[in-house]
Parts: sequence; structure tokens; C-alpha cells
Amino acid sequence: MRIITISRQFGSGGRELGKRLSDLLEWDYYDKEIIDTIAHEQGMDPDGVKRLLSNHGWHNVQLTYRNSFAHLGFDHGTRTQLLLHESEIIRRIAETGNDCIIVGRDADVILQEYHPFRISVCADIDARLNRCLKYELKKPEAERLTEKEILRNIRRIDRNRLRTREILTGKVRGDGSMFDLTINATHWDVKKLTAAVAEFATRWFEV
Repeated sequence: MRIITISRQFGSGGRELGKRLSDLLEWDYYDKEIIDTIAHEQGMDPDGVKRLLSNHGWHNVQLTYRNSFAHLGFDHGTRTQLLLHESEIIRRIAETGNDCIIVGRDADVILQEYHPFRISVCADIDARLNRCLKYELKKPEAERLTEKEILRNIRRIDRNRLRTREILTGKVRGDGSMFDLTINATHWDVKKLTAAVAEFATRWFEV
């Protein structure tokens, strides 16, 4: 079994890279599918699950370095329950034994004993903003975020993800030892990047 995990800055294109990789390699793909599974099993609305998880509920409970979700219990509120469920689902995915790609959700940490190929995707702030603006254009005009609101979201999500990594690993984002491949996607065409990453990953699994 081969697993690729993709951690990414918001708006960097990591999600698109993951989907294209799964299509090219013909591997299973998991991103919002994990949210949908949690929602189904918990009897909740997927948007509500996504919103709660994005707020990173474990920031409100006492965690020590490398403390496992498994030892938290289910008495710390809905967010922590969902995080535990998310971790369980990610482990269930790995236990199926199928080659797969998992985007986000700190799957590289949760599945570290499986030795996944760990990718980190980043990009310059202007590139991330432009990507988000293109996404907003797909929405009805009344629902579109302004440039100022998008930048605020980028900064907020970055802070949450950085804090989460520090809690889970005891390391800061800049520590390259957490990943096997770090990509600055600013000037890449994602289609061409996908082919390059697929070749790199294939060779990595052969080592």
C-alpha cells in the first residue's frame, strides 16, 4: 500500500494537485469525502462539520507534546468529538490497504506509522489570493467574498494550521524534516506540476 499525504497553505493549489494526482495515478482520493463520511455517521450537515473542524477545537483543551487524540476522551465538546472521528476515519482509510491520496487533515501525522509520502504545498500570497478570487467568481455575485475578506481568511486559516502542526508534532512549519517534498507552486502550471510530482513519488516509493 502506498499513501500520499498533502499538507498545503490555503489557496496554494494543493487540493487541485491532489485530485489531479489521484486521476493520473488512478489511486483513491480523500478530501471532502472525509467530511461527508463524518457527517453521515454523526447525522450532521457536512457544512456544519466542516465549519466546526476548521475552528480546530483541540486548541481549547489541554494537550501536551505528542499527546494522542485517542487519550482525550469524548467529554471536550462537539469539535473534539469530530476531530477524534476524523482521525478514526483516516485510520480506517489506511486499513483498507488501497493506494490513496489524502489532502490535509494532518493525515501525515495520524498515519506516520504507515510511512506516507508527505508533500507540503505553499505559494506566494499574491498567487494564493488570485486563485481564491477565481474560485469566488464561480459563486453567485451576492455570495462572493471581497479581496479583503479573502486575505483575512487566508491569514486566519494559516494561523490555525500552523498552530495545529505545532500541537501535533512539536515542530514549526518551517522545519523541513516533517515532509518528503516541499513545493512552491507559485509559478507552476498545476497540470505540469502533477506529472512531475507523480514521477517523483513513484521513484520515492521504489527506494
